Amino acid sequence: MSKYSVRFNGNVCKGCELCRVFCPKGLIVMSAAINDKGYSPASIERPEECVGCRSCALVCPDGAIEIFKEEAEQ
Repeated sequence: MSKYSVRFNGNVCKGCELCRVFCPKGLIVMSAAINDKGYSPASIERPEECVGCRSCALVCPDGAIEIFKEEAEQ
């Protein structure tokens, strides 16, 4: 079984929320923290539920999201 790791570059994110809207599992939330540019960047809650569809990364206009596939130990 595969697991996915989602990485957000919080310093690049401008908080547009497109990733949150397009996540089919509703896993993306906006952080309470403020980045250097004054925005609330996106983050993921319940990362273990990510299915690796990459919808968030595809719609991000700033390229602030990366998805990595990790092979689970057998």
